[in-house]
Amino acid sequence: QVQLVESGGGLVQAGGSLRLSCAASGRTFSIYSMGWFRQRPGKDREFVAAIGGSGSNTRYTDSVKGRFTISRDNAKSTVSLQMNSLKPEDTAVYYCAADGGSLSRDKASYDYWGQGTQVTVSS
Repeated sequence: QVQLVESGGGLVQAGGSLRLSCAASGRTFSIYSMGWFRQRPGKDREFVAAIGGSGSNTRYTDSVKGRFTISRDNAKSTVSLQMNSLKPEDTAVYYCAADGGSLSRDKASYDYWGQGTQVTVSS
């Protein structure tokens, strides 16, 4: 079983930056692909970014390409999401998730989820 804990959320002005982190339990972190999802008020949870076990393969949803960067540190069992040029529409609860290596955009493919961290971008 994998336990995930997000941190780094907060309030920023439009155009600013935040770095989210997700700490994972266990000693087999590197076998999991990791994803970041977000959920805005009144919306379904949506895919943001994913990274493969080695960190060499990544994918992003179109709305964050060029602004967000996903990375991981397997020695520390963490995955991060660097968010630059933030927009008010990025406001959401951000969740990290772990799966078996698919880099899927589908939330149903992920087996483990953190409890989320709030990101609020003001205009």
